[in-house]
Amino acid sequence: MDSAATATTGLTFRDATEADVDALVTLIESAYRGDASRAGWTTEADILEGQRTDPEGVLQVIKSPDSRLLTVERDGAIVACCQLEHRGEHAYFGMFAVSPALQGAGLGKTVIAEAERMAQHDWGVTEMHMTVISVRDDLIAWYERRGYRRTGRMSPFPYGDERFGIPQRDDLEFELLVKPLH
Repeated sequence: MDSAATATTGLTFRDATEADVDALVTLIESAYRGDASRAGWTTEADILEGQRTDPEGVLQVIKSPDSRLLTVERDGAIVACCQLEHRGEHAYFGMFAVSPALQGAGLGKTVIAEAERMAQHDWGVTEMHMTVISVRDDLIAWYERRGYRRTGRMSPFPYGDERFGIPQRDDLEFELLVKPLH
């Protein structure tokens, strides 16, 4: 069996619970921060230090009535997650993380496809929105290959709020990406 089939078989999708908070924080941090994140290609270690999220931020998503934190398990271990938030005609996709050891084998594609399917099925939304740090060209290209388009609509990075990391450069901002769901 090839690695892509291995990475995407035996997956369980479920909503996160309070009991998952510590494991989810660990997963999200491992995918984006510090040396461990360099094992995968989604690292932000060169542009941001400090934390990506914290237990309070994860718990807030879990408890929000318009939001769900989709948790992906294989063999009893959490291997990926993403936030889905219902915002009227569209859903917001965020807090996306795949274990660095499993990146590049198709797991992320499977997770985002299931998130889009669930948002459309459960909420009847017609678009998925997300924001991505605009200097993350490789990541934006990955989303474009999944049907997302750049809008050129920017929002500021929260400089000075270390809950979102400690910027290593002064040109960070978020760009809105949008995908129609059919």
